[in-house]
This record gives sequence, structure tokens and C-alpha cells, in this order.
Amino acid sequence: MSKNNKTQTGTKKKVIIPIAIFALLFLGIGVGMGYFKKNLYTVMKVPDFELTDQNNKKITNKEMLGKVYLVEFFFSKCPTICPVMNRNMRFIEDEVNSPDFGIISISIDPDNDTPAALKEHAKSVDAKSPDWHFLTGNREYIGKLADQFNIYVGDKEDEGESLNHSGMIALVDKEGNIRCRYNKDHMPILYYSGLNYEDPEGKTPKLNGKYHPDREILVEDIQKLLK
Repeated sequence: MSKNNKTQTGTKKKVIIPIAIFALLFLGIGVGMGYFKKNLYTVMKVPDFELTDQNNKKITNKEMLGKVYLVEFFFSKCPTICPVMNRNMRFIEDEVNSPDFGIISISIDPDNDTPAALKEHAKSVDAKSPDWHFLTGNREYIGKLADQFNIYVGDKEDEGESLNHSGMIALVDKEGNIRCRYNKDHMPILYYSGLNYEDPEGKTPKLNGKYHPDREILVEDIQKLLK
């Protein structure tokens, strides 16, 4: 082989190798992005709970095994975010429409939210599923449970804060794990928002906002877990 042929062959190899590396890197990025889109992050095991629902029935996390379900903290007399969250839950209930899907709505105002009061509330929001449980119990227990979920609920001893709470929602899979999707930076979002927004990106909450981006992605992620 002539010197020129050897030089050309060596040059081709130098060109081909970086192209191959770039192609593999591009493929790896594509596979990685596909992973984040298709898979849900496991946050933690759902905390143990035992509370009473609107039908005076004891409901526990163990009884919810085998169901995909959402968990929220609310109270029936809430004049601000709770009605918004309940309406978004109703939307999700209709969109998912599965006997393997449920909702756990835990009242932070058990003095007023008795089983009878919660039964009336369930009717007022037109809850249809037998697995939408509006739960009540001891307020101190509920506060500690919220801490275990890592969802903010005001201190019951603080009169000004006791009925404050987060609009965040936990998504639980059939095995009792809290799950979530990844954001655009491939970081787990941990919890979903039950609120409405004035912008489609979900940056500015607004009670009568026409956008509710997490409502749509929750439907998608619930359906993933139901498969």
C-alpha cells in the first residue's frame, strides 16, 4: 500500500470514530429522554393511615393496595383552593373512569367534617366512585400524617394557621408507593398541583384560572400505573 493510501485510510478512521461516538451519544440521550418520559420516579412508601370515611367505614392504606389513587388534604368549608381541587379531582375521576382508581381526601377540620358532613360534601361535589373516600379522624393524627406525606398542613395549635394547607397531591401506585414524573430538567417533581393557573406553564396560581396543567399530566400518569 502506498504512503498516500495509508494516509487516506488513517484520515478516514479519524473521521469515522468521532462520528460513531457522536451517534452513540445522541442515541444514548434519546434513550435517556425516552426513559424519563415513560417512567415514573418512586418517592417513598405511602405512610400508614387509618381514618373514617363518609360512610363511617374505616379506611387504611392496606385496603387501598391494588388501586392507583390520589391523596389530598382539604376541608369542606374551605372557601378558596379546596373547591378548585375537588373540581379537578372530579375531572380526573371522569377521565380515568376505572374501578382500579381511587381518591383519598383527608379533612384537616375534623371537628366540623364528621362522617355525616363529609357524606353531604361528597354529594355536593358529585363524587361518583365508591373509592373516593372523604376521611376524618383525630386532628393531631392527621397533622402528623400530613408531615409523613411531606404535604404542608398548618399547626392545629396555631389558630391563624390551623386550616391552612397545601394544594399538592400525592399519586400512589397499586403497590403503595408514592410516584411522580420527571420535570424538563429530569428531576422528580415529587407531588402534583391540584390548583388552577393563569398561565399554561403553571407558574401563577389563580382560583378561577383557566389552566390546570397538572390535571392533564396526572391523568396520563395514572393511566401509566393502571396498565
